[in-house]
Amino acid sequence: MDFAMTYTPEQEAFRAEVRAWLAENIPAGLGSEPAGEDEAARQYQLKRELGRLLGEKGWLYPAAPREFGGGGLDIGSTLILDEEMRRQHLTLPPYYDSGGMMGSHTILVWGTDEQKRRMLTPIYRGEVRTWQLLTEPEAGSDLASARLAARRDGDHYVLNGQKIFVGSAHGADRFWMITCTDPAGARHQNLSWFMVDAHLPGITVEPLPVLADVAEGHKNTVYFDDVRVPADCLVGGENNGWKVANTHLQLEHGAIGSLRRDPIVDRLVEYCRAHTGADGRPLIEDPDVRDGLADIHIRIETLRLLTTRNFWRTYNRKTEHYNGPQLTYLRKTTGLWLTTAILDLIGPAALTSDEVWGALDGHAERQQRDGIVDIIPGGTVDVQRVVIARALGVGGRKPRGG
Repeated sequence: MDFAMTYTPEQEAFRAEVRAWLAENIPAGLGSEPAGEDEAARQYQLKRELGRLLGEKGWLYPAAPREFGGGGLDIGSTLILDEEMRRQHLTLPPYYDSGGMMGSHTILVWGTDEQKRRMLTPIYRGEVRTWQLLTEPEAGSDLASARLAARRDGDHYVLNGQKIFVGSAHGADRFWMITCTDPAGARHQNLSWFMVDAHLPGITVEPLPVLADVAEGHKNTVYFDDVRVPADCLVGGENNGWKVANTHLQLEHGAIGSLRRDPIVDRLVEYCRAHTGADGRPLIEDPDVRDGLADIHIRIETLRLLTTRNFWRTYNRKTEHYNGPQLTYLRKTTGLWLTTAILDLIGPAALTSDEVWGALDGHAERQQRDGIVDIIPGGTVDVQRVVIARALGVGGRKPRGG
């Protein structure tokens, strides 16, 4: 069976247009690994400018509604834009914008018409970058335990508390966040979502170093001290946040991922061709090494195909069942499995980013850290198991419609 993507002549003509435009508008070397914090900051500014240019064409969020600044493009054109950006070693958007990628879809479902125009258009045009603020010191995978207080005071809500493990560096313009609007209320009936201006008085952002190689150097802790937020920034209604959260988390739990094969496969093949084993022969000539490479390719390709399926389901507004958590569970466990598979394949060179001894230009060492840490963010593997079980009706819960 052939799983390759196929495109119409019109779509291939669009690809040629996209490729030519990107070649003209992407600064040389923008997709390379930054050498130090200064270079990372410089690249970030260039990526923001590229995002604004993409936004002007409707290509930053190509599948989003045209009326709010998106491209309104079909699934094939959206895939082509993703593929061509990744061909330049960039993502779409070209910068971390988790609140935009997930929060914007949630606002389309729960926001008023006025909120959609006010909140979505700057995101889709690349004018603002949005962080999502979910985790708290005592509320991680159990998001319903969020306790950052949002107290109504006239035409405003007053926010007090903190969020942790917030990505990433270089600041944000908006915060898409869940709060507790009724501390004495019943669980799941006391939460609310807000889109908050990140520059309001009383907000403090402090860097938080972590083991994982996050996109821009570190994560953050964000403190709120009597922050006054206009009431019209509340999305979905007061104390209705758990229903809003279900829309948001359907996206986070599996609807987002790479539609292209992970480049680490090609990097491993290249490494095994260029380096020799104890017998002095290229690693690629060892049958066990070839078997290991095949196993890695199969696991990575399975993830890509499941991601493409979930993208299609989301784009065509298919009812979610267990597809998202299934992909998220497999992605997390595959990342952890890869740490051992790569170490078995190339040995201790996978454990260092040293220019002499490190493998894959540091990508192997980075994967060793990420594969361990990534089983936690966005819902642990145990959370994914629970969601899958409930969707399938295991444990006494009736399955949701598929």
